[in-house]
Amino acid sequence: MEEKQTRKDKKFEPKQKETRRPVREESEFDKKLVCVRRVTKVVKGGRTLRFSALVVVGDGKGKVGIGIGKAAEVPAAIDKATGEAKKSMKQIRIVDGTIPHETIGKFGSSEILMLPAKPGTGVIAGGSARVVIELAGIKDIVTKIHGSTNKINAVKATMNGLASLKTREEIAARRGKNPEEI
Repeated sequence: MEEKQTRKDKKFEPKQKETRRPVREESEFDKKLVCVRRVTKVVKGGRTLRFSALVVVGDGKGKVGIGIGKAAEVPAAIDKATGEAKKSMKQIRIVDGTIPHETIGKFGSSEILMLPAKPGTGVIAGGSARVVIELAGIKDIVTKIHGSTNKINAVKATMNGLASLKTREEIAARRGKNPEEI
């Protein structure tokens, strides 16, 4: 019969702790942090401090998404915002490095006018709208923000405007015509 081995019989060696940090995986998407805001909530016991982060994620080939995350620490808020941005990605129509037609994006009291531009013009856009346009992969565009220039509203207005774009072929198919007739 086998005898039971006790802990004293075996050599007891404590496990080595892993001191390496987890390796961050490389993503096929580029991400840019637009803004981090400190948010406080006043409660009975005092003020609670949290952080809100706005992140834009894009692949430079027509897919772009935005996300807002809130957490007690900044890195956690950025991670939440990045996850939300990846979930909310939309395909943007791009023709020859610019947008197919002029459009106006609206959100809240922010309005952004976007005009197609000739090759070589570059991205002429304000700070927060520029991030969305560059990550979408648009090379030539002229924009003007009217109304509120709040970063969150400007980014959302830009996304609404870009999401409303249609190509000549899509419009022709919808009308049941040939693209050259339009």
